[in-house]
Amino acid sequence: MLTDSDAHASSTRQSAQANLSGRLGTGAIVFMVIAAAAPLTVVGGNVPLAIAGGPGAGAPVGFALASLVLLVFAVGFVTMTPHVPQAGAFYAYATRGLGDRVGVGTAAVALVAYTAIQVGVYGYLGWAVNDVLHTFGGPTLPWWVWALAALGIVALLGYRHIDLSSKVLGVALVLEIVVVLVLDAGIFARGGAHGVNVESFTPHAALSGPLGVAVLFAITGFIGFEATAVFRDEARDPERTIPRATYLAVLIIGGFYTLSCWALVLAAGTDDASAVAQKTVDSQGNMLMDTAQTYVGTALRDVMQVLLLSSLFACVLSFHNVIARYTFTLARQDLLPARLGVVHPRHHSPSVSSVVQTVTALVLVVACAVIGLDPLVGVFGSMAGLATVGMILLMLITSVAVVAFFARNAQLSAGRPWQTRIAPLLAVAGLLTALWLVFSNFTLVTGGGVGVSIVLGVIPFLAFIAGLVRGAHGPRGRS
Repeated sequence: MLTDSDAHASSTRQSAQANLSGRLGTGAIVFMVIAAAAPLTVVGGNVPLAIAGGPGAGAPVGFALASLVLLVFAVGFVTMTPHVPQAGAFYAYATRGLGDRVGVGTAAVALVAYTAIQVGVYGYLGWAVNDVLHTFGGPTLPWWVWALAALGIVALLGYRHIDLSSKVLGVALVLEIVVVLVLDAGIFARGGAHGVNVESFTPHAALSGPLGVAVLFAITGFIGFEATAVFRDEARDPERTIPRATYLAVLIIGGFYTLSCWALVLAAGTDDASAVAQKTVDSQGNMLMDTAQTYVGTALRDVMQVLLLSSLFACVLSFHNVIARYTFTLARQDLLPARLGVVHPRHHSPSVSSVVQTVTALVLVVACAVIGLDPLVGVFGSMAGLATVGMILLMLITSVAVVAFFARNAQLSAGRPWQTRIAPLLAVAGLLTALWLVFSNFTLVTGGGVGVSIVLGVIPFLAFIAGLVRGAHGPRGRS
């Protein structure tokens, strides 16, 4: 006869052995990825920065180029997907192509990058709630009050089955994309400030300023891109769903950013776009909201302000789910405590990893509040900069892993040189260029001084080295 303790132990073992499950289709996974990108947040924040600090009216070219780099990267990523049976995204690909030690190093970079951007968005969210409340005459409270309230809701949703999170993210995402597309349509319908034109896409406009700055802020807007493969175990048909979701996510995100950036340039006028965007950078205006006021009226502007909050919330929820599944996968590989690999018996979620992720975010948000960091520059700016470096490093390692994998398995690459060699190598070249652009303009992303920016930029590389050391001594680190 089993005692209560025996029954509990048996249940724990079964939970530890169970796998994540779900019926996520292509659309649901695309929602997860685009929600993590927070499109409304990028259009309202990254786009003005790209216009003001970059080539002005030519900024849409920067978003188009970043989309092209990501699309080329996706070719090798998708081609290797059938040969990577486990979830874990970049970690799993690096392990398969470059070995266990590099895989663990990649996982360390991912955990640092995603944790950083999630904390950064909590700071942005806290600031944005106060901004909206101030607009409508509400109370102003410390940013961390709203950040902690959002963290509590994220903790509840992240603990439950992934289908619940996907529904919440889907609703938030559809609303924020619709409202920006309505604005874009209004701008094109009225002809912008001086008529619809394609001057933004001419070489003269694209090279009129530092195009690399626009590319930099565009790449920052793609953080969360790998989430297509993170949800492999919960996909309906991963062999087909993951490739479709990956390509769709890049095309939708890139097209949306490029179109919306072009629309905002037309709304301000190609000659005046830089000056209008600079007012946003200097906190003397808000390019997105002011444009909405002019072209679609006060009501839609107010709706857009509220939806900015849902955009930011969807973003932190998506990152929470990604980080929880990373730690879950690493626990299943004996690289983290086995308890983190437990699946909830009823919700079929990585519940313990989700709780640990909540506690980690809580500690970091509280630390930022105690130190007294500004929620935008100190929290969001610095964490976004760190995460951007981590994101590019992750994709760079993954592209090298694709090349190495197919070089060792020539029979799998026969007749497919574009997918297995040419595209991944082009991605490596493009990502190295992007990394150089990021470091060349890093203070623009972090909002801090040179010294602070150097420290933040080095952290992902230190995480990679620490992962290499851990991989050499862990169960998966043996050659």
